[in-house]
Amino acid sequence: MLIKRTLWLIVILLLAACATLAGANFDKLFGPSDPKRFDAPVAGPESASSFAQVIQPILDRRCVVCHACNDAPCQFKATSWEGLARGASKTPVYDATRLLAAPPSRLYVDADKASEWRALDFFAVLNEHQVQTPEANRTAGLMHRLLALKQAHPMPTEGVVGGGLDFSLERTASCPAGAEIDTYERNTPMAGMPFGLPGLSAAEHDTLARWLEQGAPAVLPPAPSAPAMQRVAQWELFFNGDSLKAQLFSRYAYEHLFLAHIYFDDDPQRQYFKLVRSATPPGQPVRIIASRRPVDSPGVDRVYYRIVPERETIVAKTHMPYVLSANRMAHWRDLFLDAPYSVTRLPGYSAQDAANPFSTFAALPVSARYRFMLEEAEFTIMGFIKGPVCRGQMALDVIHDRFWVVFLAPEKRFDEPLSAVLARDANLLRLPTGSSNTDMVVPWLEYAHLENEYLKSRAQVLAGVFGKRVKLDLNLIWDGDGRNDNAALTIFRHYDSASVVKGMVGDTPRTAWVIGYPLLERIHYLLVADYDVYGNIGHQLNSRMYMDFLRMEGEFNFITLLPRAQREATRDAWYRGDSVSTREQVYGGAGTTVSAESEVRYQTTDARRELMDQLKTRLAPVLDRHLDIALQAPPALRAPLGDLAAINGTSLQWLPEVALLLIDTPDGATNTFTLLRNTAHASVSHLLGERRELRPEEDTLTVVPGVVGSYPNAFYRLDASQLPALTEAIRRLRSEKDYEAFAQRWAVRRTNPKFWAVSDDVLARYRRTQSLEAGVLDYNRLENR
Repeated sequence: MLIKRTLWLIVILLLAACATLAGANFDKLFGPSDPKRFDAPVAGPESASSFAQVIQPILDRRCVVCHACNDAPCQFKATSWEGLARGASKTPVYDATRLLAAPPSRLYVDADKASEWRALDFFAVLNEHQVQTPEANRTAGLMHRLLALKQAHPMPTEGVVGGGLDFSLERTASCPAGAEIDTYERNTPMAGMPFGLPGLSAAEHDTLARWLEQGAPAVLPPAPSAPAMQRVAQWELFFNGDSLKAQLFSRYAYEHLFLAHIYFDDDPQRQYFKLVRSATPPGQPVRIIASRRPVDSPGVDRVYYRIVPERETIVAKTHMPYVLSANRMAHWRDLFLDAPYSVTRLPGYSAQDAANPFSTFAALPVSARYRFMLEEAEFTIMGFIKGPVCRGQMALDVIHDRFWVVFLAPEKRFDEPLSAVLARDANLLRLPTGSSNTDMVVPWLEYAHLENEYLKSRAQVLAGVFGKRVKLDLNLIWDGDGRNDNAALTIFRHYDSASVVKGMVGDTPRTAWVIGYPLLERIHYLLVADYDVYGNIGHQLNSRMYMDFLRMEGEFNFITLLPRAQREATRDAWYRGDSVSTREQVYGGAGTTVSAESEVRYQTTDARRELMDQLKTRLAPVLDRHLDIALQAPPALRAPLGDLAAINGTSLQWLPEVALLLIDTPDGATNTFTLLRNTAHASVSHLLGERRELRPEEDTLTVVPGVVGSYPNAFYRLDASQLPALTEAIRRLRSEKDYEAFAQRWAVRRTNPKFWAVSDDVLARYRRTQSLEAGVLDYNRLENR
């Protein structure tokens, strides 16, 4: 076997050498390039491997873990055949420095065929030349060349990866196009694919290589099942009513669900779909309206809302499942279609309309809009977490590393005066994201003034409400109507990514938000519906800076439930070292605070902690507890995992943000847990200089069963009996050298020959135990330590 493998590597090296000699002569050797070569999949010979059954599963396990979504290196997406056919681009999607908005490049949206992508500066990774022999497909196919490069230059089998490879999130991607592959192979021989990870097994490589040599054959995927298509037809009929009321509601639903992976409650296969805008009505082929954002003008007289199959592999970092059912349709009909209100005109799609959902949807009842978002609050907040805005440290340093979120209860006594405020002061609530090209400083000053004016107006309403003896107590907090586990959420920040889960996870956090309708709606439109990932620096920067206001508003709502004597001290503890004006902004400036005394009963001087405990008690009947190790971990592991979770302080700064802990138990089972480092900050109000705000002596650790987070930074594996030793080793971390020794003992590093076996095991268990939320994990943030 070793001799056979050695001979195979020699062949690979010879092929690479021949390819180098061919280099710029691809056209001469194999004929001119035909950009239409992969405009549609072509079935291969009888012996060709099945793409869906054999090829795509290999891509999912070995390629999609890095090449999916907007942050795929070189925009190369391995999530479908069409992604491979599209190829790659040297232009990154995420660019915080561009002065003008970039043209969007969304697979299945901004172009339909490979030849159209070539016109948008995407280059081929498959051989598009006229000659389609195995030799031509090997030599002129970049994907084959990069896979062969890894086979010829395998990874070391221990320690860290060398070879000058850069694993930082902000690294400049090489993206070799055409004959540039020659220089890439010479200069970075260790940079074959999978990048910075072990190569494919001989069987996997042989299977992919043969398929590429055959010309990457494939067939169109089968249509969804007949029962699922029946549900599609029913929902398309519902979303495309002719009345003005129906059209306005459907626009509202679409602008909130466009990122959803829709499935039907009675579909045993759980096939996923997307809600899209189309220029064609149900019964005709879908013609997607390719606007930059869902709020932008469709350019047609009548918009139709259609449901189309999801054609890409489900990846965890963008997976937002949303169920449609007969009960949901009836509920929405009651809220929006049968309710006694009228719509006399449909709003337009100007930049002003896009920036202000409160005026755009003023005709829809506030209570109905709030219910629409509130009853699926995890999904609503997940748009901020998994939508396009959420990538990189600058986008996320606006929030703390772990905090709880609860919601104001829908209440007629609040909804009616709130509706009046929104109708009167809708202009104050417009967002700084109406355009993809935005100036920076002037709009910021203007929107800061608008926010303060809105908070003053809101304070007047609250003063009137509480002046009528509405109690400022815990009855203001939504209890999930006694059955809905969306009533409490936990948000984790992992430096340059984030997660949201149901429940109040972990020990009592330092901060919490209380969110009502105007705040929830603005978070969604600022960071999801209005946000353009291709927008210019002003658009992106203003989105980030305005989110400061929204965080402070959520914190203000929480502080209001504290005794008046403790509100400022609590606020100041969250904004240590900040100026008086910054701290006052939590109250919205002068004249915006609530003067009424809280009627929550307190027994101690630590009202903040006591309030969180009381909220947890109030919501206990609906609180999701699937991430509670004291309830969900195997009994023998609960105590040692509790000891692990109790670690706090400076030793934690050496751990990565998110680590998956794999524990093998004596019965032969393996259990997955997630270690989440909660990095403490003096304040998160600063756009730059985050490192100065860190307080490592206050860091904490949250340990939960299963997988939380889409971007693991490390894998640790051990026997259950070794868990106390791992805990003690973490407590003793004092330097990077200490962590290197720790990783040498516990981590499944990038260089570990068993890395892929461990990865496959983790993903299989993830799908089995967390089937609804599971998707392929992303390894772009794996550490190399």
